[in-house]
Amino acid sequence: MHPLLDEQDLSLLHALQIAPRVSWADAARVLGSTATTLAARWERLRSSGTAWVTAHAGGKLSTVTLAFVELDVAPQRRSEVIGALCRDPRAATIDETASGRDLIITVLTPDHDSLTRFALDELPRIPGVQRVDTHLATKVHAEGSRWRLDALDPAQRSELQAAAPRTDGFTSLPEHYWPLVEALIHDGRRSAADIARVLDRNPATVRRQVGRLLASEQLSFRCDVAQVRSQWPMSCIFLAELPAAELDRTVRSLRTLAELRLCVSTVGKANLLFQLWARSPADLRRLELLLAEKLPRLSINERVLVLRVAKRMGWLLDESGRCTGEVVVPSVTPRWLPG
Repeated sequence: MHPLLDEQDLSLLHALQIAPRVSWADAARVLGSTATTLAARWERLRSSGTAWVTAHAGGKLSTVTLAFVELDVAPQRRSEVIGALCRDPRAATIDETASGRDLIITVLTPDHDSLTRFALDELPRIPGVQRVDTHLATKVHAEGSRWRLDALDPAQRSELQAAAPRTDGFTSLPEHYWPLVEALIHDGRRSAADIARVLDRNPATVRRQVGRLLASEQLSFRCDVAQVRSQWPMSCIFLAELPAAELDRTVRSLRTLAELRLCVSTVGKANLLFQLWARSPADLRRLELLLAEKLPRLSINERVLVLRVAKRMGWLLDESGRCTGEVVVPSVTPRWLPG
């Protein structure tokens, strides 16, 4: 058994989801704690792999192709296939599922041609892969980097949002900034002083560069949590169909659910893919009944229970869903971060 996060853990993580690089002093003022206490609590969560903050150099939606690819694999080659995909920067997230398919991988490529080569030419050549089925995303309506633990009240959320950096500065990253980005990818809360020490650069220069980088639109941050330790240990992906005229209303309704982790329009057997995190099987059933009541035009084709996540947005996870500390940086990353 894995103990759930306590209320103080949840409050801290919600704060970091809103403002991933907020100072401990500012966070302590909002949360009614002390900077020392919060720093120690975060170190415990981070070092155990329970939570982590990472940065991504983001591209525009028009420059990234997103797809969800289902794989059937030979049982005796499953671990080898997962190992190969974990090393591939195009496979951003790898979900191991219960039935109907063995894996669902979230694929990020720079363009449609790259996706085609990956899905039609490269994936089938991996020893053990028996079937490939691709759902191309056409629009992202809700995504994982915006999902919140909902542990803070509105006033606390507003204070933390005010502490987030304002957008300003350059519109493309100068080449000499990339070492800073790489340092923040591995630890999104790494201080400028620590980065300067690691890169053997002048601390004042790095502090100025990090400040400018954080104020630009070129970097997005994400605080993730090991799902099994959260209050929503179950994950289910739904493949659904609905009339095009009902899409906007359906998405608005789905986005009111605190359990909604992902919602994407797709091309394929279904025209809507969404993912819910639930507290229990009974809670998952409650959510389905709620959807049936509120969205009668939504036809659910398949329900895919996620049993384990091997990789989430580049970070490799262990069997309990904790971060191992190893990251394979996605080959391209949008400012929105799915899954």
